[in-house]
Amino acid sequence: MADKGSCSFFLTVYVATFLVVHADIKLYTQVGQLFVYELERETFQNEFVPYLKHYGQVHDDRMAFKCNKQSFPDLPRWLRFTQRDTSDNGFLYGTPLEEDQGKNVIEITVINKRSYDTFRERMVITVEAPGKRIPYQAEFYLPHREIEKVLPSTVQEDIKRDIQRMWGTERLDIVNITSALDRGGRVPLPLEGHYEGVYVKVGTDQYFSACLLKLQTPQHQQECEAGGKSSGDCSTCTDPSNCITWCKSTLIDLSRPVLPPPAPTPGSGILEIGGFYDPPESPPSRDYFLDYIGTVIVPLTLAIILCLILAYIMCCRREGVKKRDAKTPDIQLYHQRTILGNTDELRSMAGGRGVPQPLSTLPMFNTRTGERVPPVQRPFRSDSSHIPLIMAQEDPNTDTLPR
Repeated sequence: MADKGSCSFFLTVYVATFLVVHADIKLYTQVGQLFVYELERETFQNEFVPYLKHYGQVHDDRMAFKCNKQSFPDLPRWLRFTQRDTSDNGFLYGTPLEEDQGKNVIEITVINKRSYDTFRERMVITVEAPGKRIPYQAEFYLPHREIEKVLPSTVQEDIKRDIQRMWGTERLDIVNITSALDRGGRVPLPLEGHYEGVYVKVGTDQYFSACLLKLQTPQHQQECEAGGKSSGDCSTCTDPSNCITWCKSTLIDLSRPVLPPPAPTPGSGILEIGGFYDPPESPPSRDYFLDYIGTVIVPLTLAIILCLILAYIMCCRREGVKKRDAKTPDIQLYHQRTILGNTDELRSMAGGRGVPQPLSTLPMFNTRTGERVPPVQRPFRSDSSHIPLIMAQEDPNTDTLPR
């Protein structure tokens, strides 16, 4: 009985290890506030416990993260995900707007690139109402940064410190971080020293400093349009990677929001008694004669002229056709008469073939003595194809034939 009890206990524990339910990751953010969550490979490495138990070793596995809204193929419109390589951590980031308030359930699928095991986690992001008001905002462009290198909190603090010096206040918050590729920027070359660039938007409740107000001066705008460096650049950066491009910096003043134009007042749609419908006048008639001449007559006339010129060149200006003159006979006619005369002469020579055949063309002819030797007669072979090669058997120093 004790053995049965122990077996049932271990079986219950074994089943419980597989039926354990992971608690959802619950996060909170506010409207207009930057949200950043880092998906660390180290944290999810512990989820692939069966392999570690059996083999007793810990691996630094490559992992790929897939994120989407629950029951949807993609993320919410305000949320973005980036992971440069499977050996890097992933980042969920974005800034929600007022219409994005509420709960967002995000499904995170982790794929182990060594064992190809998968693990699924669920994250609940609650977007709350906006907290403090940030009416004064500014956006800066960092050309020597990439989006995943700016999202860590330590890098954000370094960037914030540099901007605090220009703004003259420590009450500064990062509102949004956007990759230049999302703004229509070009993909950089995969070489060292080429970066995609990042836009960082910060805000506070204090007015702009005198340094930042130089961005709105006409002199600054003229110098930037000319392609040069602005003389009013007062930016500072402790890290060269965090240096901003002054000509691509902008100020955003939300303290006086622009009111939308009033909506038109709809009428009743019912015509008053005694009234009548006065339709608008039709547009005046238009004369299309000049358009017809320009689009049809002129091209047709040019085509006819070109055809006539081409016909004159092909028919009247052919090579060899010249004006005949009594003093200058035609060269082509002279060549033709010469060819006809030569042809008649060859025909007359071909008709007189009754002359004896030259001795040099006869068989068995000795070129030195001029004697003709009859061909070797064989009893059963009379065709010329079996006549021996006399020239090959003959001694060149004698006049007699070999026996």
